[in-house]
Amino acid sequence: MADTMRALIYGGGSVGLGIASCLLKSRADVDIIARDNTVRCLRSEGLSRTGIFGDYYAGPERFGSYCLLNEIEGGTYDYILVCTKSFDSQAAAQELSQRNRLFDKTTKIVLFQNGWGNAEIFDYFFDADLIYNARVITGFQRPKPNEVTVTVHADAIHIGSLFGGGLSFVERLSDSIAKGDIPCEITTCIEKDLWAKMLYNCALNPLGAIIDVPYGALAENESTRSLMNAVVQEAFLVMTAAGYSTHWQSAGDFLKAFYDKLVPDTAEHKSSTLQDILAGKRTEMDALNGAVIKLAQQHQIAVPYNHTIYSIIRFLEAKRRT
Repeated sequence: MADTMRALIYGGGSVGLGIASCLLKSRADVDIIARDNTVRCLRSEGLSRTGIFGDYYAGPERFGSYCLLNEIEGGTYDYILVCTKSFDSQAAAQELSQRNRLFDKTTKIVLFQNGWGNAEIFDYFFDADLIYNARVITGFQRPKPNEVTVTVHADAIHIGSLFGGGLSFVERLSDSIAKGDIPCEITTCIEKDLWAKMLYNCALNPLGAIIDVPYGALAENESTRSLMNAVVQEAFLVMTAAGYSTHWQSAGDFLKAFYDKLVPDTAEHKSSTLQDILAGKRTEMDALNGAVIKLAQQHQIAVPYNHTIYSIIRFLEAKRRT
């Protein structure tokens, strides 16, 4: 592995720019794939990060920014970090699989994405031992195309493999992110972490979008607590039936941690689903409550609360686009 770590950020949204800022601060060699407007701003103004982990700025000469993989003229990468929305996983995996020149025998793909099912999509195109997942419970917002603000933080980023891949291969990436200000750790329990975040997101994201309030307000009201409890209980039942697990033995145990710590730590955050709807963009519901519904169908489990809020989000999504 080269002395300077090389990383490709595939997806220049708020998460991608947030992680890129950490790697740049730790002196990694970083390239970013993003949309046209983002690339123009990055090339002219550089990348800025503000928020709870302090300010950081990298001038445009410090990194590469491109609209297309074909524009990249450099060599291989140590890590390719996929930071797209979950509904773009299929297209991202397919495109990356056709760019062998970006990979050498040690390159690892790390999925910085919401929801469940992204790793299965990448496993179709790549050997499983190349694929890692990152669990992120840090809030990022992007006030301008080249600026990211870290708004809330509930726990360290966790990186691990759902397929038994060795953790030594991602230690350097984890250390670089942590040196760039956002805590990051490797873990043998990434499945448990991802399902913990699934339970968290399935309860908060759609309901926060439907009612248009921050997470803390949802936990303070008896009616919304009742709805979130039901969503979590259904999702926990489905998770268990599908053979997966998380850090808590029961839905009740999770809900205690949810109300005692997870929600208070992110109380001021507003749902990314709400942000997508307001912007007229597609949401990630298929990888969140939609993934619960899909698994529930496979195991013949009724999930009426998840179905209801999923359907309302789909209505709001369609209404905003018309």
